[in-house]
Amino acid sequence: MDAGEVGRVAQATRERIGRVVMGHDQTVTLMMAALLAEGHVLLEGVPGTAKTLLARTFASLLDLQFRRIQFTPDLMPADILGTNLFDMQKQQFVLQKGPVFTEQLLADEINRAPPKTQAALLEAMQERSVTLDGTTRALSPAFMVIATQNPVEQEGTYPLPEAQLDRFLFKLHIGYPARDQELEMVRVHGGRRAPPAPAAPEPPVADRDWIVEARAAVAGVELREPVIAYIVDLVRATREHQSLLCGASPRSVNMLAHAARAMAALDGTGYVVPDHVKQLCGSLLAHRVILSPAAEIDGQTSRAIVQHIVEQTPAPR
Repeated sequence: MDAGEVGRVAQATRERIGRVVMGHDQTVTLMMAALLAEGHVLLEGVPGTAKTLLARTFASLLDLQFRRIQFTPDLMPADILGTNLFDMQKQQFVLQKGPVFTEQLLADEINRAPPKTQAALLEAMQERSVTLDGTTRALSPAFMVIATQNPVEQEGTYPLPEAQLDRFLFKLHIGYPARDQELEMVRVHGGRRAPPAPAAPEPPVADRDWIVEARAAVAGVELREPVIAYIVDLVRATREHQSLLCGASPRSVNMLAHAARAMAALDGTGYVVPDHVKQLCGSLLAHRVILSPAAEIDGQTSRAIVQHIVEQTPAPR
């Protein structure tokens, strides 16, 4: 498979999702990039902006096994991972697998659960495995978490710990649609709470075999030395900016490089250019930095500071 084929499937995915969820082409592109870069995505937005519908449609079109967890304040880690229960007939403990044993996991309203429960996903997201009672079990190679959250200033929410945020490749803001998109949404969905089921289900645009081949194609995308230096300079600049108390980690360098390769493949090109890197920085770096107290008082945002760093860092020609 070459980058052109990856780009064609990405375009088909955007078009098909656009029939159900309007106005999120760029979000879908970044979700595709996360899948090909073996990353996870955090969707943030107020209730009713189709975050859950977007995740479910994405899994359906890529033929991924889908499971959903509704995060609540009383949710326990075992409700996510599973537990060993004693089987009286077999006279032995048997693993009752939790919903994390899937291919695409929707962690809905993840910030409504306390940090202890949120942390249950750390090993699964980083290692793609789960350890229960001393036994480590592998998850699907296609395992991907798409988490949704409401803004932390809303009542009954917990901010995600920095270690948890760092496991997400992208943090994407889901805003309100434009007027013409909202008009189209009403035309398509009318007064129904969900889109009508088609008379004959449409086939997925891709499957697990395609994902494996596409990831191999992404790994083969050329990343030239000047672009590598540009990626390193961008991340290092976050550690030196006076408005940031803590910059992006060394892990961010590799994540940005891998995601840039995925974006190049989605564009149908076989090499990374600085523009591929630039369009990722806001979604990939902003949630990995910590504002200084003075910057918070001044009302600055991490995304604006990252954008300023991108503008000030010379890009290779």
